[in-house]
Amino acid sequence: MSLQESYDNAGLLVGNPEADVDSALICVDITEAVMDEAIECGAGLVIAHHPVIFHPLRHITGGTYIERVVARAIRHGIALYACHTNLDSAPDGMSHRLGNLLGLRNVILLGAPNQEYPGAGFGIVGDAGGKIPMMDYLRQMKNTLGLEVVRHSEITRPSVTRVALCTGAGGSMARDAKRAGAELYISSDFRYNDFLDADRELVIADIGHFESEYCAIDLIFD
Repeated sequence: MSLQESYDNAGLLVGNPEADVDSALICVDITEAVMDEAIECGAGLVIAHHPVIFHPLRHITGGTYIERVVARAIRHGIALYACHTNLDSAPDGMSHRLGNLLGLRNVILLGAPNQEYPGAGFGIVGDAGGKIPMMDYLRQMKNTLGLEVVRHSEITRPSVTRVALCTGAGGSMARDAKRAGAELYISSDFRYNDFLDADRELVIADIGHFESEYCAIDLIFD
């Protein structure tokens, strides 16, 4: 928990910390459909990447899916737990897992390292495994990750040898990707100006927030 960002709300969100559980359901987001599945399979714990309670709840009247999820969890005795920015920045965390899926080599941290925990930090940069035509790499990534679409900036670099990435909303780390010598930066939730700011130095690819973090399920399972 010490690795979570100050704005985050990771950890046990609903439930008795002393209660016993014998099975857990793992997901990216705790939705009503996830709660249906947890109740059906008898899971006593739901472990998610995103915290279902992010902002304080002033009431629980069923007016939003968050209120309904929390109420159902309490009613059925199901604990809700989130591993969010602490999993993003953990050594061998989210970005490392996505980089492994894409076959990146000689990987190092993209952002500033955590001084207290060696190996902890956000984003990674690594070698693509050769000089690969940019569009070929993007198509290969789309197929590997099962993406519906890849939203990218102008293809100003014909090939890629070095790739930077950050799972989740990583637009703020595009400058780090430039400094690290990457030709391609992969993340999600880029703003309009982020595509312009890439200029001709970097191609940025938005693969979607959920899609970039789907690997959380296998990471938490492991």
